Amino acid sequence: MDFESIYHFLFETYVGIGVLVGISLVLCTVVAALLELRTRKTYVDRGPSEDGDEWSIFDDSDQEQ
Repeated sequence: MDFESIYHFLFETYVGIGVLVGISLVLCTVVAALLELRTRKTYVDRGPSEDGDEWSIFDDSDQEQ
């Protein structure tokens, strides 16, 4: 196979475009997983805050009267 036939398959056929999209999705997923692992290693869970002033989207605003 020469470069021209590979180029034609990848960029000029529906199956080739599907292969490119699939490879892109797999590559992005792998990179995101690696970055998430590095982030978790750097910022270890420190537990809940001691001041009790945690904000949550599900908090009732009635309690703050």
